[in-house]
Amino acid sequence: MNALRNAYRFYVGSFAGFSRAIWLLTLASFVNRAGTMVVPFLSLYLTKDMGLSLEEVGWIMTSFGAGSVAGSWLGGKLADRIGTHTVMVGALVTSGLAFIALQYVKGFLPFCVGVFVLMVLSDAFRPAMFVAIRGYAPPDQRTRAVTLIRLAINLGFSLGPALGGFIIAHGGFSGLFWVDALTCLAGAAILWLGLPRLPRAAATTAAERAAAASPYRDRPYLFFLLIVTLIGIPFLQYFSTVPLFYNQVHGLSEEYIGLILGSNGLLIFLVEMQLVRYMESRGIGLHLILRGSVLLFAASFVVLNLVPHVAFLWLGMLFMTVGEMLCFPFTNRMANERADRGSPGAYMGLYTVSWSVSHIIGHSLGLHLIAWTDFTSTWWIFTGVLLLCLVMLFALQRMMKREAA
Repeated sequence: MNALRNAYRFYVGSFAGFSRAIWLLTLASFVNRAGTMVVPFLSLYLTKDMGLSLEEVGWIMTSFGAGSVAGSWLGGKLADRIGTHTVMVGALVTSGLAFIALQYVKGFLPFCVGVFVLMVLSDAFRPAMFVAIRGYAPPDQRTRAVTLIRLAINLGFSLGPALGGFIIAHGGFSGLFWVDALTCLAGAAILWLGLPRLPRAAATTAAERAAAASPYRDRPYLFFLLIVTLIGIPFLQYFSTVPLFYNQVHGLSEEYIGLILGSNGLLIFLVEMQLVRYMESRGIGLHLILRGSVLLFAASFVVLNLVPHVAFLWLGMLFMTVGEMLCFPFTNRMANERADRGSPGAYMGLYTVSWSVSHIIGHSLGLHLIAWTDFTSTWWIFTGVLLLCLVMLFALQRMMKREAA
């Protein structure tokens, strides 16, 4: 009985101690992501409603990724210059208006431009939010605060596509753009009305920015971002090419594939906050945690190849999910710690750019590798990439030790 009581207290305690501002950021993120409907159905909309070819859809998705990279960079720069509150609210308002406008854009080239502009506006929010967390949470809470917001985003994203399918069935694709826009505006209203602006001490003046270290001259940080980008490419396969493997090699139905993919979000929702708190309470080293996450990612691909049984598909997803729960919060923590050296917005902007680059490369690379070779060879290639990342993490630790000496 005491063990259950202690477990319950530990679980609840993982959510305790956050400021009202962090909870408002979490609520705004949930509302915004619960309305994420256009992106999951974008390929279907472009082919079915606009009649575009798959090649044209591919170029539009490239524009989508390029806009994400540009928006992540711009959001970080603006967060340092005009403040996180203005950037976050502005990004949500302008992207909401862009969603409304995008439904009226027709034609291949205009839609490429429209999607690019939308993503520049939308993804400017992310680095500003990461910088805001620095102001609203003390250093010992930042990793858990990022994890809390990640939970809200995952929960919201799980609701959005389900509701989006219902809207398409009963009102057509145009309804998706309106709901996505309204949830962006609702998120902006929550932040504008409830979120306090960071005090002057948490902002940076022009003179402070000039004296701050630049992330572009921070060699260990740039090396870290390269590692993050390389880790992201195999990780994304679990949501692009691995479902094809489930279907084409193991003959699983879409319903069963949905159950496996859904277990990822469910496990994250139930366990991630507690896992992060446990790691921090035990004082486990940051570099050790990141190496462990990469090993779990690699193991998730190894089991796909070595054991051709459906049960091990679940095991692979388990390895990948636990690796994700360790990798995402703690790479963010490392980026935040390096951001103490200079302009936080610039540092966190480049961090979000690294994940955006992974998205641009990952989906296309995985599909091309499968077409050129096969699933088995592709999984071994990505295992090799992850083992390379493991070696690079050891090298990063040595670089940072030499820097501190």
